[in-house]
Amino acid sequence: MTKPRFPLRFDPKKTQGHYVLIGKLAVPEPDLLKWAEWFEKSSVDDSRIVARTQVGGILISTVFLALDHSFNFSNDPEILPILFETMAFKGGKGDDTWRCGTWEEAEAQHAAAVAQVRAEIKDKVNK
Repeated sequence: MTKPRFPLRFDPKKTQGHYVLIGKLAVPEPDLLKWAEWFEKSSVDDSRIVARTQVGGILISTVFLALDHSFNFSNDPEILPILFETMAFKGGKGDDTWRCGTWEEAEAQHAAAVAQVRAEIKDKVNK
């Protein structure tokens, strides 16, 4: 039998990939109940939204995911958490997704996505 590539280790003192925002800073939250309460509140007050831009009929949305999407099952300290996501919703026609780790990266990622969508629209108009 081969050894699993990512041995799963549970440490109740460490977060299991749950994060909250304090201002624009993502902070691990090891208490699942506190995380769930924060997540519910942030879903109502929109504090997880970094930016939202409409370009033509395309919505570009950048949000704090609150869950680490790096899939770092081995708790490798070299692997940074992926906590933010930008999506360009194109009506199911080639929706685009980008992910990153910090609020500042998310803001830059959102601006780049908006620029890309504008360029794509301009290219279609010019053809």
